[in-house]
Amino acid sequence: MKNIQRTLLPWFIILIGLILLFVIYNMKQSVETDKEMPTDLHPIVREKKETLINKAAANNIQVVITDGLRTVKEQNELYAQGRETSGSTITNAKGGESYHNYGLAIDYALKNKAGEVIWDINYDGNGNGKSDWFEVASIAKDLGFEWGGDWKAFKDYPHLQMTFGLSIAELQRGIRPDEKQK
Repeated sequence: MKNIQRTLLPWFIILIGLILLFVIYNMKQSVETDKEMPTDLHPIVREKKETLINKAAANNIQVVITDGLRTVKEQNELYAQGRETSGSTITNAKGGESYHNYGLAIDYALKNKAGEVIWDINYDGNGNGKSDWFEVASIAKDLGFEWGGDWKAFKDYPHLQMTFGLSIAELQRGIRPDEKQK
């Protein structure tokens, strides 16, 4: 009997350890999922957005931020466009599946010399022989943004995001980037 107890003891200790790890992990997850949806852009995204506008202006490019934080309802309305309502399909992300919903993404356009907001990716308003749109994307990437124009499947030229290494699944579970994270 003592041999059986000695043989089972290490397995019992391992089992208790696994149960404790499971409990601790689930407690951590429940704390993280209690976080509410953001109501504004993440402070670093907001700061980098302003830097982007200023750096583009220094290159004689006028950037207009056309979108930032979106509610889940707003995202679902955009997702319906071109599917359930008229217009072109502009997103593949349903509500809760976009970095916009978590204050981590912005969309931009350009303002031409006539003051009109345009989405012309070939426009060269500063006359340097380069697309202003791509110049803005380059500045944004230097600031730490990911650009939707680099995506393989669905090119989203106006889209800029900072994921802070978090997936949509993590954000959906309530995990949020640190407010001061660089």
